[in-house]
Amino acid sequence: MARVGIPTSGRALVTPSFPITTGIIGLNVLVFVIMVLRGVSPLLPSPEQAIAFGANVASLTFNGQWWRLLTSMFVHFGIVHIGLNMWCLWNLGRAAEQLMGRASYLLAYFVSGIFSSIASVYWHPMGASAGASGAIFGMAGVLVSYVYLKKTPSHLTINKKMLGSLGTFIAYNLAFGALPGISNAAHIGGLVMGLAVGAALPAAGASEPERRTRLSLVAIFSAVVLAGSAIAAKKLTKDVTQLSSAENMQAQKKTDLAPAQSPNDRRPQAILDHAARQEHSFAGSFIPRALPFPGEDCATIL
Repeated sequence: MARVGIPTSGRALVTPSFPITTGIIGLNVLVFVIMVLRGVSPLLPSPEQAIAFGANVASLTFNGQWWRLLTSMFVHFGIVHIGLNMWCLWNLGRAAEQLMGRASYLLAYFVSGIFSSIASVYWHPMGASAGASGAIFGMAGVLVSYVYLKKTPSHLTINKKMLGSLGTFIAYNLAFGALPGISNAAHIGGLVMGLAVGAALPAAGASEPERRTRLSLVAIFSAVVLAGSAIAAKKLTKDVTQLSSAENMQAQKKTDLAPAQSPNDRRPQAILDHAARQEHSFAGSFIPRALPFPGEDCATIL
C-alpha cells in the first residue's frame, strides 16, 4: 500500500519528520539497553528483573506503585519482543503523527497505553505484564476512528485500502493474542480506548482555538476515565492483592531473619514466585504485549 504523502509544488521535496514516533521508539530502546547493561538477559528477562525495571503487577501497582501503569509500557521481554513492537510502532506511529498532529498523537498514545495497562493488570492480577503493544493497538484504533470519520488533513490523499489494512492488522493480532502467553486484555483495552479517543479528538482542519479547547477537554475526560478505571480495577481485584500482600509480609519476615542479601534479592518473594509460576504457564514468558504481523506487514498501513 502506498504511503500517505504530502503534495509539493516546485522543485522542493518535503520530507516529513516524525520526532514523536522517533522519540518514543528511542525511549523504549534506551530502557532496553539500560536493562541489558545492568545484567538483564537480552533474550528472556527473569521475573525479578522485569519487575525491578517497572513491569506491571497488581499487588505492587494497586498498593501504591501506580507509576507501573506507565513504566510497563517501556519494558520488554527480550529483543524479539521489543523488535516486533517497535517495527509496528514505526509504521503506525508515522501515519498517526502525520495525519493527527503531534499533540493529538501524544495524548492518544499515552491514554491508550495506560488504559491497556489497567486492563492487563485487572485481567492478569497474579502475573507481571509489560510491552508497548497496548499503546500501539490504541494507535490502530485512533487511526480507524480518525480516517473513518474523515478527520484527516484535506491536503493529504488517503489510500482507500487503509481502513482494510488496519482492520486486518487488528483482527490478526487479536487472534494471535488468544494464544497462551500474550496479553489480549492489554490489546483490547488499548484498542477500545483508541477508538474512543480518535472519535473525540479534533479534526485536522479545525481552527487552532478549537483544537486547543477540544484537546483540553479530551485530556481532562481521559484523566477521569483512567483514574476511575484504575480505582475500579483495584477494588475488583482486592481479594487477590490482599492475599499477595499478606504473602509478601510473610516472605519479608523470613527475609529479615535470613542472612544479608543484595537489594534485588530482597524484593517480595511472593511476587517473584507468582511471576515465576505465571512465566512457566505462559510458555516461557511473562504476559508480553507483542504484535507479530507476517505477510501484509505493518508497513502496508501507510
